[in-house]
Amino acid sequence: MSVSQPPPASQPVRHLVLVLGDQLDTGSAAFDDFNPAVDVVWMAEVAEESTYVWSHQARIAMFLTAMRHFREVLRAKGHRVHYRPLDAPDNAGDLATELGAAIRLLRPQQLIVVEPGEWRVRDALLRVAHEHAVPVLIRPDRHFLCSHDRFAAHAARRRQLRMEFFYREMRREHRVLMDGENPAGGAWNFDIENRGSFGKSGPGQVPAPASFSPDALTREVLALVKSRFPNHPGRLDRFAWPVTAAQASAALDDFIEHRLPNFGRYQDAMWTGEPWLYHSRLSAALNLKLLDPRHVISAAERAWQNGHAQLPAVEGFIRQILGWREYVRGIYWRLMPEYLHRNSLGAHHPLPKFYWTGESDMACLRTVITQTLEFGYAHHIQRLMVTGLYALLLGVEPRQVHEWYLAVYVDAVEWVELPNTLGMSQYADRGIMASKPYVASGKYIQRMSNYCASCRFDPAQATGPRACPYTSLYWDFLLRHEARLRTNPRMTMQLKNLARLDAQTRRSIQREAQRHREQVNA
Repeated sequence: MSVSQPPPASQPVRHLVLVLGDQLDTGSAAFDDFNPAVDVVWMAEVAEESTYVWSHQARIAMFLTAMRHFREVLRAKGHRVHYRPLDAPDNAGDLATELGAAIRLLRPQQLIVVEPGEWRVRDALLRVAHEHAVPVLIRPDRHFLCSHDRFAAHAARRRQLRMEFFYREMRREHRVLMDGENPAGGAWNFDIENRGSFGKSGPGQVPAPASFSPDALTREVLALVKSRFPNHPGRLDRFAWPVTAAQASAALDDFIEHRLPNFGRYQDAMWTGEPWLYHSRLSAALNLKLLDPRHVISAAERAWQNGHAQLPAVEGFIRQILGWREYVRGIYWRLMPEYLHRNSLGAHHPLPKFYWTGESDMACLRTVITQTLEFGYAHHIQRLMVTGLYALLLGVEPRQVHEWYLAVYVDAVEWVELPNTLGMSQYADRGIMASKPYVASGKYIQRMSNYCASCRFDPAQATGPRACPYTSLYWDFLLRHEARLRTNPRMTMQLKNLARLDAQTRRSIQREAQRHREQVNA
């Protein structure tokens, strides 16, 4: 179609509008005052975005197929799109080179872009614009409910940042789940009601989430990814993610109708063979901007108002969107690029190789990593309290943990993944994201899942032939960081339990932990 072609070299281009792979929103500020007669959209698929971390095949496919579907939406609207597919013979493979080539070809008067979601990408785009002496206008991302300036104002009023207080401000400001000036139901959060496990009987029949069979365009991408990145982790035969705004909206409706009522109570629970349980599976669509968070929040709130779902479930879900999601973005842009290098606990152990294969004799890690490699998905407790907890207790270098999470999850975009991994999961930022290290023994996993039932290790034992590595490493973690943790009031109970261990028990635990580390490294 002629509308998809860039203008002839003789016709001046006013604005070259850059649309990145996680900015697939027709209502984006990038399109404010867009004039198809003089403006051109630029989009590029580049190998660099799939290889700077060893990306899961499904993550690569998610971005590429969503981008190609969005390209078709823009063409249907009459926008001219200068689109660089990954398999173009002369594709340079990196964003900066491809943008430079487009600038030389189209000679735009100005570049327009909505603020990128990664510091690395923002820096690269600004550098290219400077090298080619073309002005660039960075517009705010209206997708989010909290701007950078708004977050800075919140942070300036507080000696210590905590998500809970930010969340309350956002609730008041956007009038979400409010009863006048008070929180609906008389409480700001219902965490205590949202920690249920399934017990020995298991979850029973859980409604499967909506899935979307790949259309011709998606099948084309899947074949391309399989041939271009055959050695990357993961698989593509189970790819059924929503890749358009219409599909994302349908996925939201399906979640609200079938799983939101039970989401709150069981949001922390885990079970073998049940990767989705009552979770929404909407984070990838949200992070690519196929879904507006306001629409998601409103849909959940209506479910409470009409009696379809109880307040604890709805509040717990909304807190993830209006609270954590907005908060981590504020943290990321406030502290980057220095934040990436933080390692407050001095952790330097390499990431175990089995994180890329799932070949572990620990049933919980084997289950969660295998699921991750199969689907590119794990829910927040599987990430925080299985793969993340083990890395924290083992003492893995935080940046290696971050790069693994960024690589293997379909929904991973750095602004949201990095603070959650480096800060909340690995406690590497001196307590900015989390008020204490999220550490526990294997007993926590036993309580919240059935993983331990099929494991050769006993979570009650810290030493001996059946010692659970989580339990050994948990006590070893407290021993290694005891002096540091004494200043944290939220660690008081755990340190009191540590104080009950005699010197011989402590030495035995430390030997067991060291033996395990040596075995992992072997």
